[in-house]
Amino acid sequence: MATGGTTYIDAFYPAPDGLKLHARIYGTPREGTLPVVCLPGLTRNARDFHELALILSAGRQVIAFDYRGRGQSDYDPDWRNYQVGIEAADIVAGLASLGLDRAAFIGTSRGGLIMHVLAVIKPALLAAAVLNDVGPVLEMEGLIHIRAYLEQAAQPRDYAEAVAVQRSIHGAAFTALRDADWEHMVDSIYRRMNGEFVPDFDPKLVNVLGNFDPRKPLPELWPQFEKLAGVPLLAIRGSNSKLLSSETLAAMARRHPDCRTVTVEGQGHAPFLETGDVPSVIQEFIAAAEQ
Repeated sequence: MATGGTTYIDAFYPAPDGLKLHARIYGTPREGTLPVVCLPGLTRNARDFHELALILSAGRQVIAFDYRGRGQSDYDPDWRNYQVGIEAADIVAGLASLGLDRAAFIGTSRGGLIMHVLAVIKPALLAAAVLNDVGPVLEMEGLIHIRAYLEQAAQPRDYAEAVAVQRSIHGAAFTALRDADWEHMVDSIYRRMNGEFVPDFDPKLVNVLGNFDPRKPLPELWPQFEKLAGVPLLAIRGSNSKLLSSETLAAMARRHPDCRTVTVEGQGHAPFLETGDVPSVIQEFIAAAEQ
């Protein structure tokens, strides 16, 4: 399919357990450049990265994944398999099917957690890492907020209402967004089924968020984060984020020997990576990692 003057293709591959999974591939490999692997958030999909991929693929190949139960990947008959460890293994299988053994990774939210796992089980894959509004410490307030809006999600009747729904949920945290950004969010989140707008993920995925107790502290991932010590790191935080605190961002910079941090003003969890000067920051970071 040709979009915006840049070609992407839909690729399908088998997960280790046989489930059929999907990825979008933008651009072509170029000697001397790192491919970029894009990993979306919990309920999101490859379309989240479309605008950024169009920019980055002008000079390199970009692969954006749909996890199992999201986008064009098969739904898992057992929702308990929607877990970070299994999803990390799925990404390893996808990269193997594409013949890729090293890349720059961009992970938004859950995608960043998967990168923490990859740093342990397959560290050689990671040539550079971009963590978008996620780190080794997750704030309970952010998880409660995510669970609340997923469990109480309204089903819009048309496109305009879908945009209005997203503005009502996220507007206070994303004051910097333009109309086109909200429309991009809707295009990424929903698919049309029998004339209706439905979230583009397995409804059972919400069960994953029912397993944590708000009264108990969440496990921290500092040991996994430390496995990223040899990898150039760009850590991005939305200024209004409820999931990644400014204190954790600062601690990441202190504890990683090659970490650059960026705060995106007027955005919450998680910043739109195609907005403002964020694409150029990411491009410059990846180019530096190739030196």
